[in-house]
Amino acid sequence: MSAALAAVVSTAAIAPKANAQSTAGPYLAGRQAIVQSDYAAASRYYVQALARDTNNAELMEGATLSFLSLGDISRAAPIAARIEAAGLRSQTAHMVSIAELLIAEDYDGYLARDADTMGIGPLVDTLIAAWATLGQGNADAAFAQFDAVSTEAGMSGFAMYHKAMAYGLVGDFENAEALYADYGAGAMNRTRRGIVARAEGLSQLGRNDDALQSLRLAFGEATDPELSILIEALEAGETVPFTHITSARDGAAEVFFSLASALRGEASPDYTLLYGRMAHALRPDHVDALLLNAELLEELGQYDLAIAAYKAVPSKHTASHAAELGRAAALRRSDKVDAAIEVLEQLSRRFPDMAAVQSTLGDVLRQKEDYEDAVAAYDRAIDLIPEGGRGAWFTHYARAIAHERLDNWELAEADFRKALELNPGQPQVLNYLGYSMVEQQVNLDEALEMIEQAVAAEPASGYIVDSLGWVLYRLGRYEEAVGHMERAVELEPVDPVVNDHLGDVYWAVGRAREAEFQWKRALSFVDPTDTDSEAEPDRMRRKLEVGLDAVLEMEGAPPLKVANDD
Repeated sequence: MSAALAAVVSTAAIAPKANAQSTAGPYLAGRQAIVQSDYAAASRYYVQALARDTNNAELMEGATLSFLSLGDISRAAPIAARIEAAGLRSQTAHMVSIAELLIAEDYDGYLARDADTMGIGPLVDTLIAAWATLGQGNADAAFAQFDAVSTEAGMSGFAMYHKAMAYGLVGDFENAEALYADYGAGAMNRTRRGIVARAEGLSQLGRNDDALQSLRLAFGEATDPELSILIEALEAGETVPFTHITSARDGAAEVFFSLASALRGEASPDYTLLYGRMAHALRPDHVDALLLNAELLEELGQYDLAIAAYKAVPSKHTASHAAELGRAAALRRSDKVDAAIEVLEQLSRRFPDMAAVQSTLGDVLRQKEDYEDAVAAYDRAIDLIPEGGRGAWFTHYARAIAHERLDNWELAEADFRKALELNPGQPQVLNYLGYSMVEQQVNLDEALEMIEQAVAAEPASGYIVDSLGWVLYRLGRYEEAVGHMERAVELEPVDPVVNDHLGDVYWAVGRAREAEFQWKRALSFVDPTDTDSEAEPDRMRRKLEVGLDAVLEMEGAPPLKVANDD
């Protein structure tokens, strides 16, 4: 975590261990559930334990944390109040109590709290204090507080972003634009929300052309429903309303959201989720917070909670397509592929001209091994993507894989080569095309060159290193293949295909016992439920029974010595 963001974390719960024998079971179960990010289960266990030991500090902390992680402020609040009444310092409890005050817009009550003993962290506390002061109607004092925050090391970007938003709230768009212009290089002002807020402010100043230019500089030709609606309104000469902050409470929500966005990737997703939940609790229509929370829950493996968060985005909201794409991804990751396809098919009917929807549908259909329908979805996506548009190379690559699985080699090769034309040197494409040519027994010298490029780009990829060893084997360069195949197994030690390949290479150089050992290892790693795997367990067993030479003869393939002679 960076030094600037470390300032967010200041107070933590310090409480005695739960000792009562009657609470041990649910207490331990609750702790384990928290470790697994299963917040629903954790809340149930901690509540059970608290029913038996009502004043246990650690149980109260666990329950508060669980409820806040679920976004359930109302159930967390009475427990948080008991923690504070006991004089215990708990960042989680303080967050919940502060949420209650801000939801009620009780700015006097918030500012009466002692930030040193009942605060969240220096940055959060001072920014929220500025918004609360503005909520009291004291704009001059609020702006002075934003300025004071900006003098802290590493905090200028946060402070000026919020000050610009505060200027927008009070209708002072001249000063808001001056801040965006002066601090335009700041990270917060380069976020999507900062860019769109600036465009709205410019429109309020009658500067629609400048607003359009700022959007084009930031997003290029890439648009989505939200951006398209904004751009169309600006091009039509409409004065776009400033929607990003409509109250001091919204401003406080933005504090938590902007910090959650900054913490992402720097702090753990479970900790970042607390800030995202606070943002949504303070502003239930904060769709960006909803989407962020859903993504964090996916990272934590809490797919049902993620799906619920995505589903909470209103269907009429301009970001509903992003929410439905996210919901489909979460369903897919939770092995509910048919449900994901249903979501995407409905979405494709709502947004027939959105390439991302069609390509994502193709990806899920490909996962289901419905390659024909996947190709049809990719066809529609490619028709919608501008020539050379962002993501076009991947859609060609994905369609190539589907064609290859359908044994449409000519179409697959054309798509692989188109993907390389659009994204030269892309290692995954080089590897897949090279490996496919090896399996097709065509263009082996070109395949070797492609795979060597891929290995140079990603030397730690076991699958790509395996491809290099395998093409050398196919070329009859067995001794050269050995080192690469051994390295591939080091990188992917439990992959059945890679181990099987090493067995074949060992056999080709006369190391029969080691070959048999590798084939046995490969067999032990085969997953019978993985229908998409290239592993061939029956062939492995035949090799163990009669050897690779006999298997090749049974298959009508040239014997190994022919390749050696070549």
